[in-house]
Amino acid sequence: MSDDFESRLESAISRGKKRANWKASEERQKELSEEELRRLHTSYRLSLSERIEGAIQRVADHFPGFQQESLYGEVGWGSACFRDDLRIESGRRNNQYSRLEMVIRPHSDLNVLDLKGKGTVMNRELFNRSFYVPVAEVDIEEFQQLIDSWAIEYAEVYASKSL
Repeated sequence: MSDDFESRLESAISRGKKRANWKASEERQKELSEEELRRLHTSYRLSLSERIEGAIQRVADHFPGFQQESLYGEVGWGSACFRDDLRIESGRRNNQYSRLEMVIRPHSDLNVLDLKGKGTVMNRELFNRSFYVPVAEVDIEEFQQLIDSWAIEYAEVYASKSL
């Protein structure tokens, strides 16, 4: 009976050690995947923020008077262009503010790649959109097409209202 107890005790201790090792390796694997997701997010952010800057620069180049600015930090990484026009109609002053802004938001514990876009044409909000996908499922071309289409949509509406 003593030998049976001893073997069962050793068996239980062995199972406990295996479980602890398995749990530790699982946590290490989870940390690696977290780090990998963070690295992927950073890679996508860099690529897409360059695309955003290029698209917004091309829009600003077609409409004299727009100023461009780079955005980074807590808001995200991207770019914006804006202009503030003064119009005098019937002897009254009227300010007309226009702005196009797109950013990739910072990495969060949700592990999503988040594109945020805002467009204002002559004091009227055109759009305020967000598009996000889990980092592991990102199709970079889909984000690039969205950036281009939002910039083109903004340019079309601005051109129709500015004349």
